[in-house]
Amino acid sequence: MDNKKEHPTENFLLKLISQELEQSAFGRDMCTRFPPEPNGYLHIGSAYAIHSNYTIAQRFNGTFHLRFDDTNPLKEDIEYVHGIIEDIKWLGYDPEEHIYYGSDYSNEIYNAAVTLIKHGKAYVCDLTPEEVTEYRGTLTEPGRNSPYRNRSVEENLELFTKMKNGDYPASSKVVRTKIDMGSPNLNLRDPVIYRIIHAEHYRKGNEWCIYPMYDFAHPIQDAIEGITYSLCSIEFKDHRPLYEWVLRELEIPEPPRQREFGRLNLTGVVTSKRFLRQLVEGGHVDGWDDPRLPTIRGLRRRGYTAESIRSFIEEIGSIRNQSTVDISLLDHCLRQDLKAKTISVMAVLQPLRVIITNYPDNDTELLMIENNSENEALGSREVPFSKIIYIERDDFMEQPSKGFHRLSLNIEVRLKGAYFIRCEEVIKDRDTGEITELRCTYDPLTKSGTGFAGRKVKGTIHWVSESHAVKADIHLYEKLLLDQENPKDNEDWTTKINSDSKVTLKDVLMEPFVEHAHREPNFQFLRHGYFCLDKKYTTGERLVFNRIVSLKDTWSKR
Repeated sequence: MDNKKEHPTENFLLKLISQELEQSAFGRDMCTRFPPEPNGYLHIGSAYAIHSNYTIAQRFNGTFHLRFDDTNPLKEDIEYVHGIIEDIKWLGYDPEEHIYYGSDYSNEIYNAAVTLIKHGKAYVCDLTPEEVTEYRGTLTEPGRNSPYRNRSVEENLELFTKMKNGDYPASSKVVRTKIDMGSPNLNLRDPVIYRIIHAEHYRKGNEWCIYPMYDFAHPIQDAIEGITYSLCSIEFKDHRPLYEWVLRELEIPEPPRQREFGRLNLTGVVTSKRFLRQLVEGGHVDGWDDPRLPTIRGLRRRGYTAESIRSFIEEIGSIRNQSTVDISLLDHCLRQDLKAKTISVMAVLQPLRVIITNYPDNDTELLMIENNSENEALGSREVPFSKIIYIERDDFMEQPSKGFHRLSLNIEVRLKGAYFIRCEEVIKDRDTGEITELRCTYDPLTKSGTGFAGRKVKGTIHWVSESHAVKADIHLYEKLLLDQENPKDNEDWTTKINSDSKVTLKDVLMEPFVEHAHREPNFQFLRHGYFCLDKKYTTGERLVFNRIVSLKDTWSKR
C-alpha cells in the first residue's frame, strides 16, 4: 500500500461520519466503544481499532468506552481484563471512568430476547449444532426452516424460561431469530442468539447458564450505553444487517450506527488471536509478552514506545479494506521516536581483547562522551578508559578488504571519545589460529576534544574498558514467521516458524553506565541498534537486554 500519510481531511471514516451527521445528527453526544473479549491480550491490530474509535470520539468532542464482551464463560479470565485495561492506558487511549462489562447487561439482553419471542421474531430450536449448520445452507443454496420454527409464542417463552433455570444440558437448545432462511446473507438465516453454557463466569459466578451471542448482545449493549457509532473492522460488514435488524425489531430510538474500517495486518506477523493462542499454549514463544509477538505486552517488553505505535497508526491513515502493511514502517516510526531521546552507550557483543602497550599500567581516565549526538540537552557522561580494552571482533581485519576502514595491522583508528590507536601485533591461538588479542599503541596527543595534531583517520570504533566492563546477556530478535503472510487455516503453520527468530548472546561487555538501565528505559548501543532492559529476566546479578530494532531503516529510503 501507499506509505504516504493520509491527511485527516481525507480520512474516509471521518468524512463519512461528518456527512452522515450533517444529514441526520444524533440528539446525544458522540460516543464510541472498543469491545474486546477478555480471552487473550491486545495486539497491534487491536491498537488500530482502539485508535479509530478513540480519535473519532475526540474529533467530535465525545466519549470513548471500553466495554468487555464477556458473555462466554468458557474462555474469559480476569487476568485478561486487567491486562487489557493496562495496555490501553499505556497506549494513551485512557477510557477513564468509562469501563463497562457486557455481563452487567445480562437482564436487559435476556428481556430483549423475550421481547422478540413475544413479537414472533424468535424461537427455541432443538436442532444440534451440526444440524443448525446443515439447515443453514451454503452461499449458493438457500437454507431450510427448522422444524421447530413455528412453535407458539407461549411454548417458546416456557422453553426459554426453562433454559434460563438450568433445566436442559449444554447445547441441547438454542434461541434463534426468525428472519429469512433464504437470505443471500448467511448471517440473516435465523441466527442463534442464545445458547446454554453450564460454566462459572469469572464475574457473575453461576448466576446464569444461558449466554447471548455477540451479534445479538452487541447492538443491545451499544444502545444501553448510548453509543452513536459502532466502529469495527471490515469482517463485520456482513453482520451489519443483523445489527440493524435487532435494533429495529426492539424499536430502539436513534439507534447506533455500525460502520466498518479495514483490518490491519503486518508482514511476517501473526495477528490472529487464535494463532497467537496456539503459539503461546504450544510453547513456541515465551508467553503473551514474548518480544517476537505483536501483542501490546510483547511490544512493550521488547521496548517499543506508545508514541511510536500511535505514530505508526497515524502514518497508515484510515484503511477502507483489509490491508497488509510492511512492518518496517513500524520500525521506522520507532527509530524516529527514539533517535533524539535515547542515550547512546558502548557495548561489545563479540569481544576482542586489546592491550595498549604504551598506556600506564594502573592508570584510569574518565572521559566525557556525549549522550546523544542529535540532542545536546541529554548532556554527557563519564566513561572509564584504561590499558586493556575490548573492541568488536569484526572491527579488526588482519588483511583488510577494500573499503574496510576500521582497525588493521599497522593501521590507525580512532576510539570513540578517546584516542587514536595503531595495531602493532596480532596474537593468535597456537592450535586454532584464532585471533585472541591485539597489541596496540596509542597517541596521547589525539585525545578527543583536544585536537588531533592535524592528523585524521578514516574510522571510529567503540570499545569498553576491561576492568570496568559490565557483563550482560542480549536477546536479538528477527521475524517469528519465515513467510510474509499470515498462515492459512489448512496450513501446518508451525513449519513456518523462524528457528533463528531469537538469538541469545552471553557475557556481552558494556560500559558501566548501563547499570542505570533500571531508570533509563531504552538505550542505543552504538552501531548495534536500540535496546531495552528485559525486566522479566533481569536479576540483581545479571542484566538482560532485548534489541528493540536495528539502526538500519529501510522504510525511510523508499
